[in-house]
Amino acid sequence: QGQLVESGGGSVQVGGSLRLSCASSGLRDSYSRYCMGWFRQAPGKEREWSAGIDTDGVRTYADSVKGRFTISRDNAKNTLSLQMNSLKPEDTAMYYCAADLDCLTPRLRSIEYDYWGQGTQVTVSS
Repeated sequence: QGQLVESGGGSVQVGGSLRLSCASSGLRDSYSRYCMGWFRQAPGKEREWSAGIDTDGVRTYADSVKGRFTISRDNAKNTLSLQMNSLKPEDTAMYYCAADLDCLTPRLRSIEYDYWGQGTQVTVSS
């Protein structure tokens, strides 16, 4: 059974940084064949796509995080990371990593993804 496990969340002040990690295991296919994404969900809001990286390492970002967040992957270690800088209170959310096998480019809809982690909480306070 495939599994994604996030780590690295926590509480930070405005302007601070956090680095999230996502470890994968047991996926149906080779990790390198999956587009990977980070989604987030704030209380009372829908889950939204934040960043994605395709099988060639091409990165895409939501406008809300562009220039502040950096997504990266290590196919040798089957891991995904999200470096978050200049954090704002509106970045407060549960963050989820997700894997999408049938992709050409990172997709924005959560329904397209095959595997999900349980999430890690990020709280930014002023």
